[in-house]
Amino acid sequence: MNAASAPVVVIVDAYASARCLAPLFRARGHSCVHLQSTPDIPANYTRGYRPEDFDAHLVHDGDLDETLRALSAHRPVALVAGVERAVLLTDALGERLGLPSNGTALSPARRDKYRMIETVRAAGLPAVEQLHTSDRDELLRWYEKTDGGRVVLKPVSSAGSDGVYYCSGAAEVEAAFRALHGTTSVLGQSNDAVLAQEYLVGHEYIVNTVSRDGVHRVSDIWKMHTLSANGVAELAAGAELLPRRGPEQDSLVEHTFRVLDALGIAHGPAHTELKLTPDGPRLVETGARVCGADVHVPVTAALGSSQLDLTVDACTEPDAFLAAADEDYRVGRHARIVNMVAPRGGTLASYPRLAELRALDSFHDVLFRAHPGDPVLPSTDDWTFPMRVYLLHEAAATVARDALTTRWLDGEGFYELA
Repeated sequence: MNAASAPVVVIVDAYASARCLAPLFRARGHSCVHLQSTPDIPANYTRGYRPEDFDAHLVHDGDLDETLRALSAHRPVALVAGVERAVLLTDALGERLGLPSNGTALSPARRDKYRMIETVRAAGLPAVEQLHTSDRDELLRWYEKTDGGRVVLKPVSSAGSDGVYYCSGAAEVEAAFRALHGTTSVLGQSNDAVLAQEYLVGHEYIVNTVSRDGVHRVSDIWKMHTLSANGVAELAAGAELLPRRGPEQDSLVEHTFRVLDALGIAHGPAHTELKLTPDGPRLVETGARVCGADVHVPVTAALGSSQLDLTVDACTEPDAFLAAADEDYRVGRHARIVNMVAPRGGTLASYPRLAELRALDSFHDVLFRAHPGDPVLPSTDDWTFPMRVYLLHEAAATVARDALTTRWLDGEGFYELA
């Protein structure tokens, strides 16, 4: 089938992990068109983007009708949001083009974290206590009602761990408000207000899914690990891939499916973060797009397929996707992710102990965010980890040992700064 006659899939902002979708669609005989959601894209997203994977590249300049005319000329059969900033535009275009879409009725609740939680609460799910405000005094009055407990401040609309502050005490709450209010998020959006939430006690988990016609499939489940470093109380240190079934997983998946229904996510991938508290699962947030951090790399090696593969299945072979909806993924090999934490900043000269890392029995791959010659910042969020290490092995004990060894290798001696 030549490109002119191949069915067309439009990927909106094929950046981060979504850059790997187009080759999968092309392998199924589909042609891909890339739509850039804004004329300017934050630099942290565009690494690895491959224009050669696409037969056309379009840029949305804010005129929805003009973009619709440009897309209609390609007669697309599917539309996929690649990253968080693409969700609203994808919803609007999919609805207008009559393609399988989550529509616009609940679009704000899928991007605005305050509306997201309130929408879930209105659907009857237990949810975190929160406040959306641009007023410092209102925030401090709300905090007083928490009896001085720990709270979280974050942007209303962002991605990763951008702008997330864990606060204990009114002084820390006020300092976080000043640090956030009026700034610009990693998505390029103004933080005109902040979101304050009660701190949820418990382990954090990720449930990645793909949906078609309101039927949800689980692609992978992760248990998160955190540490305190560089002034950050809960820095994401890594994660371990869990089997599909288990008391924790069953509870988390049931809650996730109810969240997806409440938010109107009936089509496409979703990345859901939850805390498993003593009172049960609580939503942290859901993104109606694929999981980032190249999580598909260890997932594919461990399970045989990933959320990216299921996303392609849902678009290109919906009947087969739905027929297999109740099938559980099986862990062929155990996997973990370790985020390396740079202790200080400077210009990276080399990674002196990289050979030791690669020699670990379960070493599988590494995603570099900083190469020799690049600037390195002290790791404080998802954007400042210099690298992510992927571990994979048939024996869970080997992976667990190597994850601890990787953390031991990390630190001052792992980075040579010019």
